[in-house]
Amino acid sequence: MSDLRVHLADGVLTLTMDRPAVLNAMTGEMNLALSQQLERAASDDDVRVVVVTGAGDAFGTGADIGGTDAHERFDAQAMEATTRLVRAVVGCDKPVVAAVNGIAAGVSASLALACDVIVVRHSAAFLLPFSRIGFMVDGGTSATVAAAIGRPRAMRMGLLAEPLSAREAYDAGLVTHLAPEEPATAYDDLVATLVRRLAAGAPLAQAATKRAINAATLAHLDAALDREAAGQTLLMRTDDVAEGMRAFSERRRPVFRGE
Repeated sequence: MSDLRVHLADGVLTLTMDRPAVLNAMTGEMNLALSQQLERAASDDDVRVVVVTGAGDAFGTGADIGGTDAHERFDAQAMEATTRLVRAVVGCDKPVVAAVNGIAAGVSASLALACDVIVVRHSAAFLLPFSRIGFMVDGGTSATVAAAIGRPRAMRMGLLAEPLSAREAYDAGLVTHLAPEEPATAYDDLVATLVRRLAAGAPLAQAATKRAINAATLAHLDAALDREAAGQTLLMRTDDVAEGMRAFSERRRPVFRGE
């Protein structure tokens, strides 16, 4: 739990991914802790709103795939953990706010984009870099990104692994709020204002609204998560993924052979 800071005050449960030295790269333990906290919050009357954010200058750079044993560590259980996390966010009857203070990549982006309110610092960006190491998109992004910004932009992010800046993400409709550059406190002030409004809102109405909007826009999310898990599990066994992870660790461009 040391990599996840948990704070509850005035009905606001704040979950801070706390590995700033590695830009909050997510370990299995952090992923599990996030899921457990969100699942508990769903039935905790003391929680009115959940905020997920990252320590330091990043929201998160995705799964921790550093090290020469990354290919062995990244297995079907890792996919199950990611699927559980996204379902915990979407299934929580409380509003879940992503306070995106910097880069959100990979599963960290999946986490942010599953949230109900997504507030971004002006310098933040979103990246789905899965294809760079031989993987497909996961964490529900095959559904959440397309539902938010349409098939063409989803293909751009998924196939080309092109980042979207905070401004591009806001203009495209991927996020709900973009903080201005000035004053320096604009991002923190905006997050605090929105969280206070949600915490003071009518919880039954908020829960019903969240369920209704998700049912209308993410009706196929469960099927998407299942497809992603199945596809990713197959890809994990390929030489391309092994090469992609080696190349990532060695800081070089991978050579994929479709094997």
